[in-house]
Amino acid sequence: MNRADATQLQERAAQIRCLFLDIDGVLTDGKLYIGPNGEEIKTNYVRDGLGIKMMLKAGLQVAVISGRPSEAMRQRLSWLGVQHIALDTEDKEPAYLRIRDALGLTDAQCAHMGDDVPDLPLMRRCGLALSVADAHLKALRAAHWVSQYEGGRGAVREAVDLILEAQGLA
Repeated sequence: MNRADATQLQERAAQIRCLFLDIDGVLTDGKLYIGPNGEEIKTNYVRDGLGIKMMLKAGLQVAVISGRPSEAMRQRLSWLGVQHIALDTEDKEPAYLRIRDALGLTDAQCAHMGDDVPDLPLMRRCGLALSVADAHLKALRAAHWVSQYEGGRGAVREAVDLILEAQGLA
């Protein structure tokens, strides 16, 4: 595993100004619930939502890039105050670059939390690569830090706590 030592991890986390997140498998448990009329239903963990609000309240940014469309998640993220959302984006890197540049940030100031192969380009590019406990092996290997929690079960909140504590904002 590509785990940073504790000092390196703190140094990386102290620089973060924007946390990029995947949806399926990170903000959700990765399961797709399809209703009888084809509508998609997703579950969200309330503590992950609070973590997002804590990041924003601390003056840091949160961005979400997902390969799938989801109006339910767009609504949830809007309620939480997330302004940078790119859905139905299978190639995540162009959306990442657009958001990063619009915020005037460098790669070292960005973190990305992912769980599978589509997240690897961002995990390899960002200053802090984060993953959930039940991620695909390739994502686990690319991560500087792995949450003790599975996707949709508090991993985002744990990552937020890591970043805020490293910056003395917790």
